[in-house]
Amino acid sequence: MAEVATSATSEQLLVVVDPVARRSDGESVRIAKDVLGAGAAMKLCLPDGPEEFARALRRRGSRRPVVVGDDRALIRAVSLLHRHRELAGCALSVVPVGGVQSLARSLGVPTGTVAAARAVLDGVERRMDLMVDDSDGVVLGALRIPPVYPQASPEPSARPWLRTCQFLVKTLVPVRPAREVPVAGPRPSRLRVEVDGVTLVDLGQPVEAVSVTPGSSGVAEVEVRPASVGAEASPVRAAGKTVTVVGADFRYRSDAGVSGPVRRRTWTVWEGAWGLTLPSSA
Repeated sequence: MAEVATSATSEQLLVVVDPVARRSDGESVRIAKDVLGAGAAMKLCLPDGPEEFARALRRRGSRRPVVVGDDRALIRAVSLLHRHRELAGCALSVVPVGGVQSLARSLGVPTGTVAAARAVLDGVERRMDLMVDDSDGVVLGALRIPPVYPQASPEPSARPWLRTCQFLVKTLVPVRPAREVPVAGPRPSRLRVEVDGVTLVDLGQPVEAVSVTPGSSGVAEVEVRPASVGAEASPVRAAGKTVTVVGADFRYRSDAGVSGPVRRRTWTVWEGAWGLTLPSSA
């Protein structure tokens, strides 16, 4: 891991450049480094992998951490600081470079490398809610539980012996027109959704999807879309501090990835748990 210290006149920054950002958009990394280095005392860290990324954050001292990278790098930084219970006293900054950046944008980080770097230097800390699950995982944005997709059966091409048999059969038997096999689509999930201990829907009511979004003042906004029969069913909505979902091996999408399968998961909103530097006008 390379570390470079630069002289400047303002507060101390620890700039951690994610390896994916360096590989995918080195020019934007250079621009971010130049803008940040011109406005603050900066220690530049170039970790080669997750372990060095974590080590750089742990050794930041009094420096304010700045992550140069995509959504996954931001999530990794928040997760590490949460795991060590250091989020309360640490304001993060991010300059989105490379990969997926939709989460950072939704949180208010400016579009464009120069604008994002200027916000790091001139912005203000905004405290934000965090959703923490019962395995100590964190969610910064919204999470969704999509419909269940049936598992596909193994393709015949994955079995060499079967391909050989099929070839021999085709040479001996007249070929008949192939019948179209309908592709199985998503099917509703059977889930029990509870908000602050109150059941919103139970296992007997199939649902199309569930979404949980951080609201304000320490609560999450929950929307459940029941499976419709005939006319479209109206969504069921609630807000609360804890959300529990129970079901048979469901998966959920949060921030930049898919987790699961799990049979039970509880998310709790931690009010104002982490800080992100954003433009003062945001």
